[in-house]
Amino acid sequence: MQGYDYIVIGGGSAGCVITQRLVAAGKGVLLLEAGKPDNHPFIHIPGTFVRVIGSHRTWMYRSEDEPGLKGRPMHVPQGRTLGGGSSVNAMIYIRGQHEDYDHWAEQGAEGWGWEDVLPVFRRAEANQRLAGPWHGTEGMLRVSDTRHRHPLSYAFIRAAQEAGVPYTDDFNGARQEGAGFFQTTTMEGRRGSTAATYLASVRGRPNLTIRTEATIEAITVENGAATGVRFRTPDGGTHQAAAREEVILCAGGIGSPKVLQLSGIGPAAHLAEHGIDLRRDLPGVGENYQDHISAPVYGQTREAVSLLGHDRGWRSIRHGLEYILTRSGLLSSNIVEAGAFVDTGGAGRPDVQIHLTPTLVGDVHRPAPPGHGITINPCILRPTSRGTVRLRSASVQDPVVLRTNALGTEEDIATLVRGVKLSRRILRAPSLARIIEREILPSAAEDVSDDVLADHARTVAKTVFHPVGTCRMGRDGMAVVDPQLRVHGVPRLRVADASVMPTLVSGNTNAAAVMIGERCADFLLRVGA
Repeated sequence: MQGYDYIVIGGGSAGCVITQRLVAAGKGVLLLEAGKPDNHPFIHIPGTFVRVIGSHRTWMYRSEDEPGLKGRPMHVPQGRTLGGGSSVNAMIYIRGQHEDYDHWAEQGAEGWGWEDVLPVFRRAEANQRLAGPWHGTEGMLRVSDTRHRHPLSYAFIRAAQEAGVPYTDDFNGARQEGAGFFQTTTMEGRRGSTAATYLASVRGRPNLTIRTEATIEAITVENGAATGVRFRTPDGGTHQAAAREEVILCAGGIGSPKVLQLSGIGPAAHLAEHGIDLRRDLPGVGENYQDHISAPVYGQTREAVSLLGHDRGWRSIRHGLEYILTRSGLLSSNIVEAGAFVDTGGAGRPDVQIHLTPTLVGDVHRPAPPGHGITINPCILRPTSRGTVRLRSASVQDPVVLRTNALGTEEDIATLVRGVKLSRRILRAPSLARIIEREILPSAAEDVSDDVLADHARTVAKTVFHPVGTCRMGRDGMAVVDPQLRVHGVPRLRVADASVMPTLVSGNTNAAAVMIGERCADFLLRVGA
């Protein structure tokens, strides 16, 4: 059995960060990733990320039938390649609100308040345009403005202002509220995933071993402490590796609780149901599931001005040549270029985020409306619904039993309805009214009841791909890790990914996952201790 100083399970947004920091410090690291290498061009060309989702480089998790979605399942794609979510997402760089992190600290995650995490965000960031007290310029995570901006994105931002939403040029500054263009994790017109930035800087070093297509069967535990990992390779072989120092689990909001439970760490009664030997009774493993849920508003354009058809024929050839020759044009765009954060409920801070897509977009098993148009996607920033992740069996090959409980509270449906109503007002504001012929869904009629909008929301609601919370950080009996990300009662084992968030951050989760990876590396290397 081969030994390493550290074993990192999961080469995603946080896993690549931790690996780079440990390897750069001279530690021997084994990085295990269930997916393939990030070597497909569609991963690295920003505008083609939609071609990656649904491929074998994503996990296509499917929930049980959800009561809040009128009996539909929720489909939750997640990264399954080096870079994880940072290799397949829309590259939007959002940290969340200052209050999010102060709330973490209030819930028992001491040392994770805004004043604690802001220096880590700044240290990680290499921003193309912004500097000063809110932004870093020397980090490894490249953050830039998109090189292409669609006319419909500009029209949305103008229309949002006409509907009363202020303009902002920085969603990650002193205040998040406003409408504007997102900054993205891109560099010179290419995706800047944590595999392409952090991991790339240490690839080839003798103290780093990377194994892709490695399916984790279990974390090995001896005398109550983590000692290594058992994993399977595509040839059917089972292998074991030992960790001299620690094992760090970075398999994401759905993958991490699954690995823990397969390893005998989780709710005792649930593990007994599947005949899994109990290593540590932790009832919070797989609880507290949260995700951002959206309900699209569709508008049909008067003319053929959307992105429909640009991936076919002579247009696709022209875009490809422009990108190859200049690293600019449509393929350098993250497509979801513009958006907004709005306080719809009078909470004093935004409770709804809007993503604008300059074409009509469906879901995994729901086709987009036909023709040219735009999709305005409002989502709930801080949902109150909570779900669970449980094992279906003791076999690693079986999918988890995922119950998201999406739109499971009246508060969540009320917030989403407010977001839909705002999106409909923006659609009818002058700058978009000149372009939009009619609203397709939820209704062409302007005056529609909240009940109709709620029914629409439940009918079309979809994930924004941000599952978190299932290995919650804290000190109470339902917490899974402590504020230094150590699994309660299991020495030499940490979890470091979006699963440790006590509550969702108010925005896209990738930047926060990178920050969590940076902090975990600090704890391991005792930086600042």
